[in-house]
Amino acid sequence: MILGIASAIRQSQLRANAADGVSTGASVADRDGHLHVPDDYRTTYQLLGSWAIAAEDGRASKEFHVVYASPGVIDAYRRDKRFPDGAVLIKEVFKASTSEMTTGTVSRADALKGWFVMVKDTANSHPDSALWGDGWGWSWFDASDRSKTTTTDYKAECLACHVPARASDWVYVDGYPPLKH
Repeated sequence: MILGIASAIRQSQLRANAADGVSTGASVADRDGHLHVPDDYRTTYQLLGSWAIAAEDGRASKEFHVVYASPGVIDAYRRDKRFPDGAVLIKEVFKASTSEMTTGTVSRADALKGWFVMVKDTANSHPDSALWGDGWGWSWFDASDRSKTTTTDYKAECLACHVPARASDWVYVDGYPPLKH
């Protein structure tokens, strides 16, 4: 019965978000909470921003992260200063290549390594899943298969990287200019 009530509350929240123009996580999560990377995220999602991860020697970047948000999430975040239930964030992770150009030493995105997908879930819709908790669904996907996560436990494999961003709902919002305007 409790799960039925939680499900009804979640459905009500998702309907309210949809009415506000926020795309929900339904397109990336099945009924059992298994996530996948949607095919059309580059054309239907909004660009949040990108990060360059420095190489150990400090002269180049070793990775680039490009992050997208499902439709309506940016406006909802600007309005409410929080991610709405059902919001989807997709981070593409690329290996970086560095070379000399006329402008100086330049690093650019090269081969895709994979995707990291997060779905906002305040109702804890999948309490028995090791991929859902702390208000989100979490999964990493290797570039070779966007439909099958390699993550087995978000607490062991995802959460440690996000601890510094705990106060901002586990997301490094400072790196996303569209959320600030």
